[in-house]
Amino acid sequence: MSTESSASSVNGAQAHVNLQNNSNKGYQIDILNPYFMHPNENPGNILATPLLSGPNYHSWSRAMIVALRSKHKLHFINGALPRPADDDRDSIAWDRCNTMIISWISNSVEPEISQSILWMDIAAEIWKELKDRFYQGDIFHISDPQEEIYTLKQGDCTVSTYYTKMKKLWQKLDNFSPIPHTSCNDDCK
Repeated sequence: MSTESSASSVNGAQAHVNLQNNSNKGYQIDILNPYFMHPNENPGNILATPLLSGPNYHSWSRAMIVALRSKHKLHFINGALPRPADDDRDSIAWDRCNTMIISWISNSVEPEISQSILWMDIAAEIWKELKDRFYQGDIFHISDPQEEIYTLKQGDCTVSTYYTKMKKLWQKLDNFSPIPHTSCNDDCK
């Protein structure tokens, strides 16, 4: 084998290794890649306070959604980014992000709730479990903010303070009221 062909093979092999390294690390430099993790991210982070206790589910889930959207990780909890096949290089990055999100969720809930999701392995399944358990649109929970709206008086409050209180109650009511489902098609308009 000549020195020239040997050097050519080494250069070709080196180029192949560099190409593999670049494709594996693309998610580490592309901040818009859903697998990107900032070096400051760690599993001990708490993304939402106060911690989920049950009755505060709506405000907690909103805070978590905002935090996860800012980190470009919302696709992991809404199921829009399923786990790639094991032979796909992205599966390792997906697992890393998924377990990081599981840690963030676990750290952002009360210890009793954390224990109930401890053995779940998929962030989207944990998210759905918490929603199924704590999202409440029943008549009893809806009646509380309705009564507060009905009895709220401006009194000595400024218009701005009164408006803020009223807006908060309306938002609370909107969160508790499920959107009605219809089987109507375009002819129902």
